[in-house]
Amino acid sequence: MSSPNFILSLGTQVVARTDIRGTHGRPIHPAGAVGIITSAPSDHLHAYRVRFPDGFEAALRRDELTPLHEFQNPDAPPAAAPDMRPFIIFQCVIGSRAYGLDHADSDTDRRGIYLPPADLHWSLFGIPEQLEFKDTEECYWELQKFLVLALKANPNVLECLYSPIIEKTTPLADELLNMRDAFLSKLAYQTYNGYVMSQFKKLSADIRNKGEVKWKHVMHLLRLLLSGITLLQQARVPVRVDPNHRDRLLAIKHGTIPWEEANQWRLELHTTFDAALTKSPLPDRPNYERVNAFLIKARRSNI
Repeated sequence: MSSPNFILSLGTQVVARTDIRGTHGRPIHPAGAVGIITSAPSDHLHAYRVRFPDGFEAALRRDELTPLHEFQNPDAPPAAAPDMRPFIIFQCVIGSRAYGLDHADSDTDRRGIYLPPADLHWSLFGIPEQLEFKDTEECYWELQKFLVLALKANPNVLECLYSPIIEKTTPLADELLNMRDAFLSKLAYQTYNGYVMSQFKKLSADIRNKGEVKWKHVMHLLRLLLSGITLLQQARVPVRVDPNHRDRLLAIKHGTIPWEEANQWRLELHTTFDAALTKSPLPDRPNYERVNAFLIKARRSNI
């Protein structure tokens, strides 16, 4: 059986372990209904989106669903969940410690890449795309998953390639770091911009409906905008925060700056972000061919 630390991928068929209810608690589907994952979280603190045959979608936590193949074969041998740690080829620190925004009690968030041998790829049980260890704040992506996310300019993944704190690397990982510019493109504008705008919309709704502000979230969204501006202007991902912005970001995190001022800064940064796109030296698209050649080489090296 697969480990509950594995992040299930999009398209996975799952069985609901609880009744599915709609608005006002009205029952829609009974426990045992089969659906397909349409959206997966980045960690186990958030829910999956699951679509059922009639088109209805529900948010389900990991403990509220079971992959269909496990439901059909609950006695699968332990080989279905091999230990992937020996196959980690890259490990770094991101989060507040890498940003330079940490304090004495800050967590150490580790991210990385694993590359299982070919036998596991070819096996009946396959391999997970992502591993999550909540107790130790660790998350690792299988190499192909990592490359795909990086090509899409996923901020969390790009920051791994530019982290100032690298704890483990291999010759293959060093080769990947040396070609990290292949992942940078103007697609970052859509990825960063879209995420920040959608999250600020949610924050604004929280203020209207609940009268509360998640200041740490506001700080990281502004930090992401600042990072995106530098990425477009200088063709690099600045993980460590510019000292000129550090105090202001920390003040926002601690809630000592009014929401109106923080939101005004966000609007100003959006204007700068838009201007950076028009003058950016980055290509329109990342170098898919170079990245694909690297993946094939990595796969062949593991046969």
